[in-house]
Amino acid sequence: MSHTVTGQTPGRPADSDRRRGIFGRIWLFIRQVVGELKKVVAPSRRELVNYVLVVVVFVAFMMVLISLLDLGFGQLAIWLFGNGDQPQ
Repeated sequence: MSHTVTGQTPGRPADSDRRRGIFGRIWLFIRQVVGELKKVVAPSRRELVNYVLVVVVFVAFMMVLISLLDLGFGQLAIWLFGNGDQPQ
């Protein structure tokens, strides 16, 4: 197990965080978000086209699969219960 001892109890903010007001904490959060967003790498055009094609093919496959299942279960229900045209 590797962790560093900082002299603070877990779950309690450090002294600098405790002294910050609400606006200081909001500003810190915004700075951290901007810092993380700078690390994001946008995909190239080729990668983006590839991702879009993968999603479109997957959605088309799922549409066909669900349509076939719906048709099959519908036919099964008609076979089991009849189509309802018989008089009672």
